Amino acid sequence: MFHRSGLILALVLVCGGAAHAQSPGPQPLAMPAAIPAPQDVAYPGVIRLEVDATDLERRIFNVRETISVAGPGPLTLLYPQWLPGNHGPYGQADKLAGLVIKAGGQRLAWTRDPVSVFAFHVDVPAGASALDLEFQFLSAVESSQGRVMMTPEMLNVQWNTVVLYPAGYFARQIPVAASVRLPDGWQFATSLDTASTNGAVSTFKATSLDTLVDSPMFAGRHFMKVDLTPGTSGPGNVSLNIVADRAALLEAKPEHIAAHRALVTQAAKLYGSRHYDRYNFLLALTDQLGGIGLEHHQSSENGTVPDYFTEWDKHAGVRDLLPHEYTHSWNGKFRRGADLWTPNFNVLMQDSLLWVYEGQTQYWGVVLAARSGLIKKQEALDSIAATAATFDVRVGRAWKALQDTTNDPLTIARRATAWRSWQRGEDYYQEGQLMWLEADTLIREKSGGKKSLDDFAKGFFGINNTSFVPVTYAFDDVVKALNNVQPHDWAAFLRERLDATNGKAPLDGLARGGYKLVYTDTPTDFFKAVETQQKSVNLTYSLGLTIGREARLTAVQWDGLAFQKGLTVGTQIVAVNGMAYEADRIKDAIKDAQKNATPIDLIVKKDDRFWSVRFDYRGGLRYPRLERVAKTPARLDQILAAR
Repeated sequence: MFHRSGLILALVLVCGGAAHAQSPGPQPLAMPAAIPAPQDVAYPGVIRLEVDATDLERRIFNVRETISVAGPGPLTLLYPQWLPGNHGPYGQADKLAGLVIKAGGQRLAWTRDPVSVFAFHVDVPAGASALDLEFQFLSAVESSQGRVMMTPEMLNVQWNTVVLYPAGYFARQIPVAASVRLPDGWQFATSLDTASTNGAVSTFKATSLDTLVDSPMFAGRHFMKVDLTPGTSGPGNVSLNIVADRAALLEAKPEHIAAHRALVTQAAKLYGSRHYDRYNFLLALTDQLGGIGLEHHQSSENGTVPDYFTEWDKHAGVRDLLPHEYTHSWNGKFRRGADLWTPNFNVLMQDSLLWVYEGQTQYWGVVLAARSGLIKKQEALDSIAATAATFDVRVGRAWKALQDTTNDPLTIARRATAWRSWQRGEDYYQEGQLMWLEADTLIREKSGGKKSLDDFAKGFFGINNTSFVPVTYAFDDVVKALNNVQPHDWAAFLRERLDATNGKAPLDGLARGGYKLVYTDTPTDFFKAVETQQKSVNLTYSLGLTIGREARLTAVQWDGLAFQKGLTVGTQIVAVNGMAYEADRIKDAIKDAQKNATPIDLIVKKDDRFWSVRFDYRGGLRYPRLERVAKTPARLDQILAAR
C-alpha cells in the first residue's frame, strides 16, 4: 500500500530534480577575476604625473606618468569612472588614447578588462621599480563630443581625466606629485599647493590622489584674481579666480565684487565654520568653454555667461551658481551621504540622499544669493515662483516619487528626454528646494520664530570647524539633527514628501512663508531674463510648450494642449495665423484668442512633414509669480534677509 506521505515525497523528489536540471541551450561563461578591492593601507610608492596642456588647436592633453611599484607580478591600473559631484559613472575612458606602458625602457603589453573597461592589466617584470606611462586625453573639439575643456583662450584641467592609478588602495592612500605645462604667459588657479614654477611649468606639492582629483585647475590668457577676504592671506582666505574669452569681460564694478565678498560673509554666518584651508572660486566667463558647475572641497568649477559682469542686470538667473557650489564645501564634500562616499573612483556610488546633498544646497544657493545681494529680494521671490510653478504642473509625480529621482543620474544619465514633465529628471534639486522651504517655515512656525533651518545648517554641516575629513550620514542622522532644532515627526515629514505619488507639489512652504503662487498675463523681470538668456519662449502654463532656437519646441508638457495636438520636442513652428513665426506673434495670438475668442492656427514641421494645428484656447498668457498674503507672517522675507 502506497501511503499518501510517500506520494508527496516522490513528487518532491521529481519536482526537485526537475528544478535543478539544466535547460537546453548555452550557459553563461565565468566572469573575469574581480578587480582588487580598495584597502585602507598606504600605497608603497608614489605617482609622478606630468601634463602638457599646450596643444590648444587640437585640444589634446599629453600625459606622462611614473608609477612606483613594490615588486613583480600582476598590476591593475584604473582610470577614474565614478566621479564625485557627477553622481554617476561619467569618466571619459573613450577619450583616453595612445596608452604605452614601459618598465626600464622596455614596452609592456597591457589588456583592458573586458567587464570593468576602466581597468587595465599589466604584468610588472622582475627588477622593475616603476612603470612609465604615456597617453593622451583627447578632449572634445566640439560640443557634440562632450564638454569642451580647452579653447585658444582658456582651459580646464580635471585631474581625473589625466591619471591612471593602482587598484587595491583607497584614493586617499595614494600619493601623487603633479605638474602641468601651460601656454606661455597664461595664469592659473587651483587649490593645490605650488612647489615651484619654472617658465611655463608649475609643479605642485605631493598630495593624495583623493585631494588631487578634488583640486581642478582653470587657466587662461585673460585672467583676474579677486581677494574676497581682504586681510586674510592665510587659512580662511577665499578668492575669485576668473578666466574670460576676452580681457574686456573682466571689468567688474566695485558693487559686483562687494556682493561676492558678502557671499563669503553670509555663508560664514550660516554655517559658523569652514572646511577648507583656502577656497578658490574658479569662474569662466565664456561661450566657448563648456558650461559647468562642479563642487570641490576647497574650490569649485563654474562656467557662466561671458557678460556676467558687463551686463550684470540681465543675468540674475545665473547668479545662484556660485552660492550653490560654495555651499557644497559644507553640504556634499564635508558632510556626505554614507552611500555616496566611495574609497576610490571605481567603486559604485549610490545616490539615495541627493535630496539633502543637492536639494538643500539648491535651497541655500538661492537664499545666500539673496542675503549677499548677488540677486535682489524680488529676484529671489521670482526665482522661487518659477520653481514652484514648474512643480505645480510636474505631472510625473503621479507615478514617480521624488526619492526615485535620485536614481536619475544612472537611469537618465543627464541625457535629453522627450517628456521631462512626465519622466522627471533629477528633480531632487528643485523639488528638494521646495521641500526644504517647507521644513524651514515649519521650524519657524513651531518655534515661534526662535529657530530656523539656519540652525540645522550650523548644527549639521558646521561641526568640526577647519576639518577637511568628510563626515558621512544616513537618513536617521538627518532626522535626529532636525529634531535637535525643533521636535517634530520629521521622519514622517520627509518620507511623505520623498515617497508620495499623489501629484501634489510641495508648496506649503510658500503659504507658511506668507505668499501664494499665482499666474498673471505678464512675466516677471526674472522670468523674462531667463527666457532671454536661454533664447526661449516659455508658454508652459498656456499652450503647454516651450519654443527654443529656430522656433523648435524644446519642451512639451505631458497631457497639455500641445501634447494633445500631437506636438513633440523638435517640432518647428513655421507660421502663426498665416504669418511667419515670431516670438511676439505667437504671444499676440494667445492674447487675441482670449480677447476675441479666435482660434490659434499654427503651421508646424517635423522632419519632412508639414501640418496645421488649431488651438481653441482662451486662457491667455500665464506666467508665475508670488503674491503676498495679507495678515500672514512674512517668513519668506525673513529667510531672504541678510544676516
